[in-house]
Amino acid sequence: MGIRLPRPPVTLGAAVLLVAAGTAAVLTGPGAASAASVTFTPVADTYVQSDATGTNYGSSTQIVVDNSPVRRMFLRFTVSGVSGTITNAKLRLRTISGNNGSSVGGTVRAMSSTSWSETGTTWNNQPAVDGATMGSIGSVGAGSWYEVDVTAAVTGNGTFSFGATSTSSDGAYYSSRESGGNAPQLVITTGSTPPSGDPVLVGAGDISNSGSGDSATAALLDGISGTVFTTGDNVYDSGTASEFATYYDPTWGRHKARTRPSPGNHDYNTSGASGYYNYFGSQAGPSGRGYYSYDLGNWHVVSLNSNISMSAGSAQEQWLRSDLAASTKPCTLAYWHHPLYTSSSNHAPSTGTRPLYQALYDYNADVVVWGHNHVYERFAPMNANGGYDASRGLRSFVAGMGGASHYGFGTIQPNSEARNSSAYGVLKFTLHAGTYDWQFVPVAGQTYSDSGTGSCH
Repeated sequence: MGIRLPRPPVTLGAAVLLVAAGTAAVLTGPGAASAASVTFTPVADTYVQSDATGTNYGSSTQIVVDNSPVRRMFLRFTVSGVSGTITNAKLRLRTISGNNGSSVGGTVRAMSSTSWSETGTTWNNQPAVDGATMGSIGSVGAGSWYEVDVTAAVTGNGTFSFGATSTSSDGAYYSSRESGGNAPQLVITTGSTPPSGDPVLVGAGDISNSGSGDSATAALLDGISGTVFTTGDNVYDSGTASEFATYYDPTWGRHKARTRPSPGNHDYNTSGASGYYNYFGSQAGPSGRGYYSYDLGNWHVVSLNSNISMSAGSAQEQWLRSDLAASTKPCTLAYWHHPLYTSSSNHAPSTGTRPLYQALYDYNADVVVWGHNHVYERFAPMNANGGYDASRGLRSFVAGMGGASHYGFGTIQPNSEARNSSAYGVLKFTLHAGTYDWQFVPVAGQTYSDSGTGSCH
């Protein structure tokens, strides 16, 4: 679900304090004095209903998304008096107290129309919800605040419209601007982008299906800034467009704009992994190839594809060696789906990935992360033959705890240092100039943890 707020944000000087799940976090991070925040309420909001085609709900104290009957809601904000660069914009909505909540909070999109009438809009003349998807809200409870990042749409002073729809017949009810203090909010942060410390890379694999694990791990990402990675099997069972829309998009999909994925074998159960590549687009690298690289601070990060040829001399292996040779960063992390080392009883080690690991070892890479087995496991630094190698070995992780049902462990492999097969969570890396911290972050209600620090070669 989205970030859940027991109360609206409180402005403290130039920083916005967000109270979530009993903890406080300053959204703007260290050095927040260089940024400022301002909150706008809608100048118009309403909803329309498919079985009341001529009715206007502009004066209602609620706005609703639903799929039976179909209800769509619309909000319009006028942003004025903002100076400097907008570095963050959040649309915040509060569910109505006493309502039973919903399993789907709705998908929010930008809209091209900014002239629709709050008191005149009906189902028959409704504006088109035709812009880019901003994000989705998962399950919602009663009397709580939820938010969607709309930074991509709010570029400066002006008028901005947003529409929301739902795929669920269990409607989500939010307070409208007529409700007073519970009215929707557009919270804008402006000024210099505050220093946020070293880059963060966070994620997992084996993520979305009809269960609840993916919603719980997506909620963790709501509170962790940085770049999101995936180690494949993003959605089950077959990586279809429908499955991405039904399972992935309402959960991890709300972090899509900051996600750098990798594909898994289930993504390839659809021919050519077309559902995966169409969903992620350019964020999945060059079309249909599935391997690419990017930089975060002092780190070079490589996302690889273990569903295609990885043999020595293959196009992917040769690209990897060229990519590593060209990198000027002192530290390197790579991730893909099938693990070279694993102690899980479900899938044996994927020895076909060894040429990729060997290339990384040859170029003094530091960390590799996998999925495929639905467990968490950490290995000591090793060479490509599985031998302990403190001076040049890569520290490896199996991070298949993103939401799909857990597997078990069999024979524990050499150099396995930490294991868990019961907790869902995400693996968070903080990437310093010459070192890194890792942390297994468990979902709410679970306590397993694993953390430590390593040095770059």
